[in-house]
Amino acid sequence: MSALIAENRRARFEYHIEEQFEAGVVLQGWEVKAIRAGQVQLTDGYVHIRNGELYMIGCRINALRSASTHVSPEADRTKKLLMSKDQIRRLTGKIEQRGFTLVPLNLHFKGGLVKADIALAKGKDKADKRETIKEREWEREKGRLMRHAISSNKE
Repeated sequence: MSALIAENRRARFEYHIEEQFEAGVVLQGWEVKAIRAGQVQLTDGYVHIRNGELYMIGCRINALRSASTHVSPEADRTKKLLMSKDQIRRLTGKIEQRGFTLVPLNLHFKGGLVKADIALAKGKDKADKRETIKEREWEREKGRLMRHAISSNKE
């Protein structure tokens, strides 16, 4: 069972999600404490492959006020992601050949460890984004209509 820490809701709006993967996140002690306190933001994050390793850039973890004095917390530190070499090779191939990008979708706890769901994604154009907005608004309107119909039937 996994508990959601933070979600990058903007990623599903900005990109077509093709595949999802789970990766471990290398963190420092103060970062884990700040994450448990909910001081994390993923909105501007992306994943970069360098020397056959995955790195998450732009994930902001704000230090707690009670952080130790001998630790110098850096909120926008680049975090290393842990995946098997085969998966990383496969992702590298898809990114280089087909123009995909890697985007973090969320951070969650799994068995006491912090994991990140990352997605192989392609950017949406303006028309696709407008379509997404239309669908979202229609779902809201449908919910309102259903609630109104149910409440009027009871009377």
